[in-house]
Amino acid sequence: MDHRHGFLNGLDEKKPAFLHPSNRWTGVLTVIENNRAQHQTWGLWTLGSVRKIKILSFLFGLMVTVLIMASYILTRDQKGLFLTPSPYHLTVESHPAQLPLNLSFATDYTVVREVVRSIVARVDFSQRRVPDLRETLFFKSVVCNLIFSAIPLKFLPHLKNPCWYEEFFGNVTADPYGKNLYALYSKRFQAVYDHLRRAFPAHLHQHTGRQYRLRCLPFFYIIGQPKCGTTDLYDRLQLHPEVHFTTMKEPHWWTRKRFGIIRLSNGFHNPYPLNDYLDLFDQAANQIQDHLTSNSSKTHKKVDIIIGEASASTMWDNNAWVYFYDNGTKVEPPFLVQDFIHAVQPDARFIVMLRDPVERLYSDYLYFGMANKSVEDFHERVSESLHLFEGCLAERSIRSCIYNTTLNNLMPVRLQVGLYVIYLLDWLSVYSREQILILRLEDHAANRKITMRRVFEFLKLGPLTLQKEADITKSPASNTRRPANRNLGPMLPITKEILQSFYEPFNQRLARVLRDPAFLWM
Repeated sequence: MDHRHGFLNGLDEKKPAFLHPSNRWTGVLTVIENNRAQHQTWGLWTLGSVRKIKILSFLFGLMVTVLIMASYILTRDQKGLFLTPSPYHLTVESHPAQLPLNLSFATDYTVVREVVRSIVARVDFSQRRVPDLRETLFFKSVVCNLIFSAIPLKFLPHLKNPCWYEEFFGNVTADPYGKNLYALYSKRFQAVYDHLRRAFPAHLHQHTGRQYRLRCLPFFYIIGQPKCGTTDLYDRLQLHPEVHFTTMKEPHWWTRKRFGIIRLSNGFHNPYPLNDYLDLFDQAANQIQDHLTSNSSKTHKKVDIIIGEASASTMWDNNAWVYFYDNGTKVEPPFLVQDFIHAVQPDARFIVMLRDPVERLYSDYLYFGMANKSVEDFHERVSESLHLFEGCLAERSIRSCIYNTTLNNLMPVRLQVGLYVIYLLDWLSVYSREQILILRLEDHAANRKITMRRVFEFLKLGPLTLQKEADITKSPASNTRRPANRNLGPMLPITKEILQSFYEPFNQRLARVLRDPAFLWM
């Protein structure tokens, strides 16, 4: 019996009405957002009395708020500070700064260096506790009822890619993508959906008087990290004749869209249903269906086409968990993205592209579009973020801090994304090392042929002609730094030194886990 089936055994059948399988995500979100008391009852831990917890949480939140307001007032002219929506509907506004910034790098360096030393002294690589899925009512309600009900435990045996036939009950002449939220909000892909609409009737499989459509999940995922070359890898893999991708890059379904998150700063939207996500694979599924149709039923020739999905948030972004569990009580998220994917795809493969986290952070800052960018502004934002991170570590574990939604939204730069080893260890808690290929952008830039051959081997792709391999490996790099950002030059040496000290213990542990000193980025 498939070991995924074990998740369904021995589960408590009692559950609140708003988590009944007949209800959708919208009902869950509505109840949670509108009923604070009911939301807080979902905390999975009990430390002391509820009254004491509320007092401590309030005091800690008040302290952080005061520090942040003071930081913004003292360090730069900021018209307003908006905290992204939380279960507690916390909104804080600051007043315009009265004094211009007077940054003394010598003084600043001394202070920030002590902050980094304090952080490094608290770094702890303790193992994540993998949740016992049989004991968790929430996991059963969400995964089993909303995901397992649509995805089978076994896939078609003659396909390399995980696919299955789903009976189609709709009207063939109706638009099957008319309500798909990706199609509605991704105008760039309207042409693709127009083609899929026209091709839909011809790709229905007829069997015993019934109609079936081929549904697929990805064979592999490119899961991270942002600004580490994932777009370039995606573009090159698309050129391989056996590889197809979703109709759009970075659907972010597992991390954001299934919760109704477009941007956290904009609050919740309608959750994207699983079927909307599966529709993204229809273009590739049609190709697979065509191969199945052309093959003789007697030969059962294996179809080697595989599908990839590339969302650079998948490895690290678990910010949605705070809206379903209490984030004010020093807890870590009880479930991570990989737990949900593993529940339906225990055999999936994952590709991770990393780079020097110091350079990744600077590239991140340059790319994600604030005005008046400068190396001095970057230094200031790094300093603020380190102070915030230290404040969190004074109260919480390292894992709790990197998954802390409030902290992640407050930090002016995304320090946490470069703590690769924490995320990797958490992925290795549910997937084997053999299922995750880890690459370095520096190696890819130096010799794309070697990197791509490693990827082809990992995905077990067929051989290529020399010309086709040259087409894949010699094309110009994708998504490079914009000319305006290049004109800013490198970050300040003092900023680089501070960040190197911050990331050093994490890089050291990563190099030990991977048994490769190249990940020290020395």
